Amino acid sequence: MSLSTSTISALRKRLQAGEITAVDIVDDLAASISARDGEIGAYLSYDLEAARAAAAAADLSLPLGGIPIALKDNINVLGQPCTCGSRFLESGYKAPYDAHVSERLRASGAVLFGRANLDEFAMGSATENSALQKTRNPHDLSRIPGGSSGGSAAAVAANLAIAALGSDTGGSIRQPASHCGVVGLKPSYGRVSRYGLVAFASSLDQIGPLTKSVEDAALLLQAIAGNDRRDSTCLNVPVPDYSEQLNKGVAGLKLGIPREYFGEGIDPAVRAHVEAAAKRLQDQGAELVDISLPHTEHAVATYYIIAPAEASSNLSRFDGIRYGKRAANPEDLLDLYERSREDGFGPEVKRRIILGTYVLSSGYYDAYYTRAQKVRTLIRRDFEKAFEQVDAILTPVAPAPARKIGEFADDPLHEYLSDIFTLAPNLAGLCAISVPCGTVPSGEGTDLPVGLQILAPHLAEEKLLRVAKMAEL
Repeated sequence: MSLSTSTISALRKRLQAGEITAVDIVDDLAASISARDGEIGAYLSYDLEAARAAAAAADLSLPLGGIPIALKDNINVLGQPCTCGSRFLESGYKAPYDAHVSERLRASGAVLFGRANLDEFAMGSATENSALQKTRNPHDLSRIPGGSSGGSAAAVAANLAIAALGSDTGGSIRQPASHCGVVGLKPSYGRVSRYGLVAFASSLDQIGPLTKSVEDAALLLQAIAGNDRRDSTCLNVPVPDYSEQLNKGVAGLKLGIPREYFGEGIDPAVRAHVEAAAKRLQDQGAELVDISLPHTEHAVATYYIIAPAEASSNLSRFDGIRYGKRAANPEDLLDLYERSREDGFGPEVKRRIILGTYVLSSGYYDAYYTRAQKVRTLIRRDFEKAFEQVDAILTPVAPAPARKIGEFADDPLHEYLSDIFTLAPNLAGLCAISVPCGTVPSGEGTDLPVGLQILAPHLAEEKLLRVAKMAEL
């Protein structure tokens, strides 16, 4: 059996038993990438020789010793490209430092391997917005892998990566995990440092793992979680032993079923799989509780005011002066700014910058941005009230399985609405996970994965993983 099909935990046992070497794993991944990534497009780049050298020197006594981990190409790795899927950073830019998670992975013995594709600056739900290449779903090459961490999810699903890191601003880990049939975990806001993550929306972004099992998600979260003084939003709180909690079962836990997530617009087959997963947890001793999250209907509008507003501010640093794309022969400073950004940014990034600038502008700030922040508070209070009744919440990840590539190319609103089930947890700062819960026929001879979303209170990842482990097929 190919090493690339294995989980972290399985490989760790074989490494420690001396059956294989870390270099063997890297070489096996490289062979798999050479054989299949040409049709999938999960990776933007990888440095095989650097990975082989790191693998040869890996300390196998460490928790992730010798395990290659792919990283979304908006997470800085010293000396490697960090394109963010954008023409702006395509040529020549290499990260001058490690992100905190990159440091933590190295300290855990992991081998940092490859730069995974993404929607440009993490803005999208399909990995179609990457300016550099499209990524395809390994289960059906005519379909999207989801986004914006589509390269990370597709690499794990296609066995081109043992595991990967992505970032999640409004569902960008969980939605591609659901579409690709892997596990995708968004930690609580503040659990993992954002230092070295190229910012999209700073009050929403989180880095998290995409893996082949819940056990691997726990191992990877253990490695990257913890305080970092360079990120003022990263919390100085104890990090539990996530693996220790995994097998405690769900007997006695109350799991909420929010009626707002099972109404009009959800594919009947998706609903059936999610309800079947809830029934399996009930059969293991959990109690299912009907709950309401009444402000769910406002999550999309709220998110698409707050996130573009923060993006407008964060992306102002890409000005053609400090790094990245620079317009040739500018007439003056304003011309330099305008042409560098016009040529460097793609259509979706421009759309969100314009929207964000508008809602922050004089005369509209209170009408849009301030009001959206107030609704965000109401959404958070909905969850706080719900978690007074239940331990965790079960929902779909996406209303439907992965769509065809290009199906809604001229309808960005439809694309925004596809995130309806994943946005609210980011607005509330919760932890959330997508776990595969079945497949549905595409009607064209392929089976498309469906994900169960599990939500837990802020900083309750151990409980989240405990439920996820029991829901895992």
